[in-house]
Amino acid sequence: MDALFDSIADNIAEHGFAVADKFLSQDELNNILTLDDFKNTANHFKKAGIGKQQGLQINEAIRGDYIKWVDKEASPAPLQVYVSRLESLVQYLNQALFLSLKDFEVHMTVYPIGTFYKRHLDQFKKDDHRKLSVICYLNEGWKEEHGGQLRMYLPEKTADILPVGGRLVCFRSDQIEHEVLPATRERYSITGWILDQYIALKHL
Repeated sequence: MDALFDSIADNIAEHGFAVADKFLSQDELNNILTLDDFKNTANHFKKAGIGKQQGLQINEAIRGDYIKWVDKEASPAPLQVYVSRLESLVQYLNQALFLSLKDFEVHMTVYPIGTFYKRHLDQFKKDDHRKLSVICYLNEGWKEEHGGQLRMYLPEKTADILPVGGRLVCFRSDQIEHEVLPATRERYSITGWILDQYIALKHL
């Protein structure tokens, strides 16, 4: 994993984002997808909102995904594999880029067919603790005609990233606006943020 972590660190330093394939192996990906959460998403996932705490709002004209927060200490073994690897990545980025990253939060995400998330920035106006956004895709056999790209708005161009299974995308939460394009099939991921503070409260 050191070579993969090194590539992620180099690309974040140079471009503000990194794309790393095979962050999860095919077997690790399959084990996550066999969890009951993904087999019965209607019973386990909640409609995602916009904003934070008291200001949280549901607006399907802006985002249409469903989420379930991951308890890092009590999550099932297949998710612990990802949590552990992300912890290792955080430590590596701190050493390589001299960052002060302290914690991270992640949720499982499902985008039903045709849903999207309009252009936005992953940082709240009154809370700047999200430093890096990190997404790991869980989609087997994804093809370009399925759509569902992550579109990042970079200084001189846009970059469209296919949500290929096992692929990790990591980017600066405070700098890169992005959106999720509609897809012709359900789109799965583990989405999260690496923070410069410890998380005090668990998500409900």
